[in-house]
Order: sequence, then structure tokens, then C-alpha cells
Amino acid sequence: MQQKRTSFSGGLGFVLAAAGSAVGLGNIWRFPYLAAKDGGGLFLLVYLILALTFGFTLLTTEVAIGRKTQQGPLTAYRNLRPGHLSNALGILSVIVPFLILPYYCSIGGWVLKYFIVFITGHGAEAASDDFFNSFISQKAEPIIYMAIFLVIIAAIIFIGVKKGIELSSKILIPILLVLILGIAVFSVFISHTDETGTTTTGLDGLKVLFIPNFEGMTIAKFIQTIVDAMGQLFFSLSIAMGIMIAYGSYVSKKDNLVRSINQIEIFDTLVAFLAGTMIIPAVYVFMGMDGMTSSGPSLMFVSLPKVFAEMGWAGNIVGAAFFAMVLFAAITSAMSILEAVVSSLIDRFGFSRKAATISESVNALILAVIVCLGYNILFFELKFPTGRSGQILDLFDYFSNSILMPIVSILTCILIGWILKPQTIIDECQANGEKLGRRRLYIIMIRYIAPIFLFILFLQSSGILHLLGIKFLDG
Repeated sequence: MQQKRTSFSGGLGFVLAAAGSAVGLGNIWRFPYLAAKDGGGLFLLVYLILALTFGFTLLTTEVAIGRKTQQGPLTAYRNLRPGHLSNALGILSVIVPFLILPYYCSIGGWVLKYFIVFITGHGAEAASDDFFNSFISQKAEPIIYMAIFLVIIAAIIFIGVKKGIELSSKILIPILLVLILGIAVFSVFISHTDETGTTTTGLDGLKVLFIPNFEGMTIAKFIQTIVDAMGQLFFSLSIAMGIMIAYGSYVSKKDNLVRSINQIEIFDTLVAFLAGTMIIPAVYVFMGMDGMTSSGPSLMFVSLPKVFAEMGWAGNIVGAAFFAMVLFAAITSAMSILEAVVSSLIDRFGFSRKAATISESVNALILAVIVCLGYNILFFELKFPTGRSGQILDLFDYFSNSILMPIVSILTCILIGWILKPQTIIDECQANGEKLGRRRLYIIMIRYIAPIFLFILFLQSSGILHLLGIKFLDG
């Protein structure tokens, strides 16, 4: 029996919740690395163009599906059109957040640990070469921090949509923005003089980010820049995780969907650019271009603590503010991932919110413990088709991000673009008389361009190109 569905109190609540989901670890630890690697301003321009076309199309589709069906991802697709494709899409859309949540909580535990280290004045210890590996290889401590992080997000989802997701987003997102802006301003105006007497400023690092760098640029490298920007945008907007469908299902039929989608686009792009402004100048000042070669955990948990240590007495303060910001970003993203599964359990099996939250949290806890133990008791090195090696966390990440997410989006484009037709989404966006300003662009993207882009992304992220020995995307 279907329960009465709650909704966000208004467009602002939805925008902040969706923006909180989009502003995750990918914006902070991957965007700056790609921007520095792929020509600075050139990458930013490509990213911006893709955000207004490719990202707009996928985001609009998922949010509109959610509001039209008023269902979580597991049942939304078949509600649109019953059939094997819809059933498969629903199942895959729930498997993705189910796989992501355990390792995201594990990383959330790492962030919580570093926040406590810096806020208690021990940031210099985190700058040592073996601090990070020593921490994650412990058997108990990472599990404890992971469990605390999971309890925090489970409590928010347990409370509900308005008093949990929406209220926490309205509190955390403004604080997160203030912290990002504050650190970005500080980063731009710092300076450092090395042993040779050469002074480097944050403004020098800002040039690396914003001024296009065409040195050594070839057609192959430009294609790589496009693929990198597309992949970053795809993951940054929380596409193909069931999240935007779940959040869209809580949007009132009276709200202006087009305006909300535009605001989410702007917010996510702004935060991505601010993340680059926050990280690149600071890393460049103290480590030069050599510091730009790392991304992911190695950037956040190894390189940045060394940068903070170089700042002297201000390092602990800046480090504490930085990891507080990252913690808030991780919480708002993780709670959206949990909600994607919880909403599906509620809609498909009639679970109460409390039962669904507890059930999925227990599942996530068990899998997250396994992820944590992957750095000690269950440690192994697995070679992926991409050529990289990794542990259990990387295995979860590979299947969810590199395999399933592109497949979900490709199938969604086929369902909406060719079976149901794009007008299905357009009508939902214009339900209250609003105009979808990029209507023609949407039709072309969902039917032709987006599927091609996603297929290229799938070939790259899955490692199929690497297995085939095709190197043209590697420059």
C-alpha cells in the first residue's frame, strides 16, 4: 500500500538539498587536479559548455522523472513505462547508491578523523609521510569513525524529508559556502619564499587555474580534456545514482522545475570553480606544479596536510576549516545516497521510513566494515581493466562509477529519447506554464549527443579502450 508522499517545503529546499548532493568529494579532490592537468582555463571553458548542455540534459531528465512519477528510482522507470528495460533501469539505479554508500561512509570517516586532528591542534602530525596509511591500515579506528559518520547521515534520513534532509541542507550548505569562500580568499592571498629567495603567491596559482594553457596541446589531448570534463560533470551532478530521481519525487507539482534545475547547475559549477580557487593556489604556492599531480585521497589526505603544515600557526586553523567544509560536503552527499535507497524501499516494498533507514544503514555498515578491513585483514591488490590497481574500496568504486552509472544513463537516454520521446520530460518541466528555454537543445542532446558522449565515457572509464590498446584518449 502506497504511503502519502511528503515533499520539500518549496523550491529553495529542493535546490539546497540537490546542491548539497552535487557538492561532494569529487568537486573538492578531482576537479582542481583535472583543471591543472588539462590546461586551466581551457578545461574550465569546456566544463562550462558541457554543464550547460550535457549536464543540463541528464539533470533535467532525472529530476523530471522523479517529479512526474512521485516515486523513488526503483519504481520510477516502470511507472513511466512498464517493461523489461524500465525494470532493469530501476534495479541498476538502486544498485549504484547501494554500492557507493559503504565506501563513501568509509571516506567520510577519514574526513571526520582529519577534522578532529586539525581542530585539536595536531595538524602537523597529519603532514607526516606515513600518517594516512598508518591510520587506514588500523583495524578498529577507521571502523569507529566510519560508524559515527554513518550514524549522523542515518539520523538525518530517519527524521524525514522536511525536518531531516531539507533542514540539514538549509543549515549546512550556507556554512559550507562561507567556508569555501573564506578558504578560497585566503588561498589566493598567501605567499611563500623558498630557499632560493623566489616568492610565489596565490595569484600565481590562480593563473594556473584560469588562464588557458595550450602548451603541448594536441588533438588527442584536447579530446582527453573533453572526456575528463564530461566525466567530472557526470559524477559531480549525482547523475545515474537514483539521487535526483528520489529528490525530484519530493518536489511539489506547483514548483518551478526549470528554475530549480538552472539554480542547481549554477550552484554546482560555482562550487567546482571555487574548489579550484581554494586548492590550486595553495598547493602551487608551497609545492609548485609537482603538487598538482595528485588527486583523490592522496591530494586531500596527504598533499594538503603538508600544505597546511607549511602555513605555520595558521595551518591548523585553515586545515580545521577545510576539513569542516569537506565533512559538511560529505554529509550532504552521503545522506542523498542513502535516501535514494530508502525512498526505493518505501515505494516498492511499503517500508516505513524508519524501517527502511535502519535496514539500509545496517547493510551499509556491514559492507563499510569490509571496505575498512580491505586495508589490513582483507588487503589485496587487484588489477583493473583501466590499468590501475586497487583494494576493496576501489572495486566498489569501479563497478558503481565506471560501469553501472554510464550504463544507467545510456539506457535512460534510450528510454526517454526514443521510446517515450523527449516531450514526456518537456511536458513535466512546463507543467505550470513555464518554458524550458533549452527545449530544442534538450531534444538533440537526449536523442543523439548525450548517448554518444556517455558511450565514449563508458569505454574510457571502464577500461575497455585500455584493454583494446587504444591510446588516442591518453594523449
